[in-house]
Amino acid sequence: MTRLERVAVDLVRGLVTVEEGGTSESYPLGSPQAFAAISRAWIRCGWDVKYTYTFTWLGRPVIQLPEDLLRLQEAVYVLRPDVIVETGVAHGGSVIFLATLCRAIGHGRVIGVDREIRPANRRAIETHELRDLITLVEGDSADPAVVARVKALAAGSERVLVVLDSSHTRRQVLAELEAYAELVSVDSYVIVQDGVMQDLADSPHASPEWRWDNPAAAAQEFLLHHPEFALEAPPWPFNESRGLREGVTYWPGGWLKRRSSTPA
Repeated sequence: MTRLERVAVDLVRGLVTVEEGGTSESYPLGSPQAFAAISRAWIRCGWDVKYTYTFTWLGRPVIQLPEDLLRLQEAVYVLRPDVIVETGVAHGGSVIFLATLCRAIGHGRVIGVDREIRPANRRAIETHELRDLITLVEGDSADPAVVARVKALAAGSERVLVVLDSSHTRRQVLAELEAYAELVSVDSYVIVQDGVMQDLADSPHASPEWRWDNPAAAAQEFLLHHPEFALEAPPWPFNESRGLREGVTYWPGGWLKRRSSTPA
């Protein structure tokens, strides 16, 4: 994706002018192209003000874009996984969100993995109304002993969904992909979160290294050696928009679907 340099919104004329990669183009305000450009600018603005740090799910902070959570809900409802493995627990909002979905559809449980689960966060999760659907595993998510523990907990499950949201370095995410890919069932996904980092490298609250050191880059490298997976986000089960095919996400390039059971 080329670098977005400027977005000018003219509400009177109903035009959005986009300067990108040294070129300028104008689009009708109600077009998918205008929506995409404004969304990219909004994501950058939201990152700078820490917009995602303003939400909770059933009492616990959940540091995600609401649209990403809704898309994840759509996938869980269709897949009905036996087990959802999430690396990265933090305050617990995401694992509780996933457990809520399991409770609502009457199926599934959640395994949350984190290098360090702070005592206050562990206490909040282990006393939560949905605690019976959550198992916590503390340790480096790529450590062989931790991986073996998670695989043992997931043993016998026919359908597994994996969500990666721990350290977002290319190296760590690639290690997690290699470690947990075999758990992912055919037609299920491993979701690599926060690939948006590659588009935020110019932010004052980011790092220039994010252009190459990010989860989306790890996903691309993984796909080169794992043809049993494909970059394929779930189709929207409902879409009566005016031409939209892509939404607003922090997870671009992050939905890796398992197409076959045969590894490379």
